[in-house]
Amino acid sequence: MKTVFLLVMVLGTSDDTRREVDTHLRFWDINRCNYFASELARRYGNYEVYNFINSKDRVTLYCVPEQVDPELVEVY
Repeated sequence: MKTVFLLVMVLGTSDDTRREVDTHLRFWDINRCNYFASELARRYGNYEVYNFINSKDRVTLYCVPEQVDPELVEVY
């Protein structure tokens, strides 16, 4: 088993609209994982218009450590 970083994507903001999306993206390096999290969330990064974005369309991305067998899952 090896430690990798799983990219987690959550759509929506409130409990009734919040939905976790399985990205299946795992990275060896936390910096690479954070880079993709930042790039995927970029279109929602303008907080001046944050209130104009429907709460169902808002996205949060972050990386969490996970123990996996690299023989069974693809790691970038």
